[in-house]
Amino acid sequence: APRPGMAAVMECSVDVTFESQNAFGDSYRNYENSARQDSVSENYFKQHSQMTVDFVKGMQEKWLELSHGEYTIMEAIEMLDELVDDSDPDNELPNSIHDFQTAERIRQAWPEHDWFHLVGLLHDLGKVMALWGEPQWCVVGDTFPVGCKFSEKCVFPEHFSSNPDNKDPVYSTENGMYAEGCGISNLMMAWGHDEYMYWMLKKNGCTIPEVGLNMIRFHSFYPWHDAGAYKQFEGPGDRETLAMVKEFNRFDLYSKGDAVPDVEALKPYYQGLLKKYGIDGKLKW
Repeated sequence: APRPGMAAVMECSVDVTFESQNAFGDSYRNYENSARQDSVSENYFKQHSQMTVDFVKGMQEKWLELSHGEYTIMEAIEMLDELVDDSDPDNELPNSIHDFQTAERIRQAWPEHDWFHLVGLLHDLGKVMALWGEPQWCVVGDTFPVGCKFSEKCVFPEHFSSNPDNKDPVYSTENGMYAEGCGISNLMMAWGHDEYMYWMLKKNGCTIPEVGLNMIRFHSFYPWHDAGAYKQFEGPGDRETLAMVKEFNRFDLYSKGDAVPDVEALKPYYQGLLKKYGIDGKLKW
């Protein structure tokens, strides 16, 4: 499949106009006084105070065996009609609507890169964990590495004061258990829907290019791709990864104020892409 490079990012084939306000008429990513401030702050307190190295290791063991059932992608999308993301100040529509909004925005801007359209559809499907018993604080929200000092550039950084890893002699240091230049892909990320969906797709044989899978894996890593934190860990290839994650997030964030798409009319196109990239039929979750 054709793969956009960094030069192509700067020459997007279609000039896309984005809404300047979210679904509540507010600015995007307002974590100070949004319409959903109480639920968002509470979700991040739970995440920041409990997301430790040991916790992430336990979640990897629990979820990456893919032993929670077999479903098609479209079945998972329909399940997400039941979910409203408690970490999101911008939207209270069901996640399934946002998935198609994001995919269609990408399709408009990158018509020749159909795997990129599919990334838009798939990026949030890991949130099904919240429908299968996990509390939202370890499913949704911005992500960050564990095993090193928590960055002040994370949202609600004050909530990290209650995290046990803050007192660990290694994990509380600037680089923690990592070496500078180790590569972003080698960091142990906070557990959530990004990490789960990345590994779920790989283990099910998805053939989307790695740059596309990395968009899924790091799209919630706002402290890095938006605020510039954790730069000391970047390695070969991470500059391109960063550029493409930032490109993806134009559509993830700024499609939330869009009109509701006609999902049924769009399904045949995306069913074709699922087949093309090896993830049609029942998948292990």
